[in-house]
Amino acid sequence: MDLGLNGQVALVAASSKGLGRAVATALAAEGAKVMISGRGEPARRETAKEISEATGAEVGHHAADLTRADDIRALVQRTAERFGGVDVLVTNAGGPPAGTFGTVGDEDWRSAFELNLMSVVRLVREALPHMRERGGGRIVNVASSSIKQPIENLILSNTFRAGIAGLAKSLSFELAPEGILVNTLGPGRISTARSALIDAARAEALGVEIEEVRGEVEARIPLGRYGTPEEFARVAVFLASPANTYVTGQALLVDGGMVKAL
Repeated sequence: MDLGLNGQVALVAASSKGLGRAVATALAAEGAKVMISGRGEPARRETAKEISEATGAEVGHHAADLTRADDIRALVQRTAERFGGVDVLVTNAGGPPAGTFGTVGDEDWRSAFELNLMSVVRLVREALPHMRERGGGRIVNVASSSIKQPIENLILSNTFRAGIAGLAKSLSFELAPEGILVNTLGPGRISTARSALIDAARAEALGVEIEEVRGEVEARIPLGRYGTPEEFARVAVFLASPANTYVTGQALLVDGGMVKAL
């Protein structure tokens, strides 16, 4: 299937590693011009180079601390200046620290709010004028399976990822008449550094080996294994593409069937 991404401009936030990098790579492989972002210069530059060499696509990179409004504004502006506009926005950010209600304080709440919810608000706000100039666009938010089922010991993520889903649903109503489709993806257990950290924290709390924790998780996944970043990226790229003409306002899980909520 031709997804129609050849020549489209995609901005992928927090994309020097993990799921963001996988999505950026998949978009580039479909012929999109891709801007990646991250805070670390060496990793960001090397990632852009590797994606470009692997796909033959134009890949730019720009520094951005997603808790800073000025950084987000500059990131979107740089994307438009280099590539001529923005057709696709993939919002993404690292997860907040683990913890329960009793173990996180006001500063934890403020930091998670800025990183995981306000970053989405600001990225969308800055990208919308460019999408409107081009007559439409696609927004895909990378969240968590907690948009459907809260995850133990991740109260910050549970709270603000749910906020992303609510925001996206509201935006889908407002932006549909302008040809801008908005969806949210909830990764389940995907083999990334983030999932490894979560497993390690649980193993430490239980006093067991990480392999035992991973085995217990895999036993709850109908497909019997963790997903790969590439599997997640394939779903994201379809939703971000012109081939997606009728899916908007949805919160979809890429979790191997793990979450049992309808």
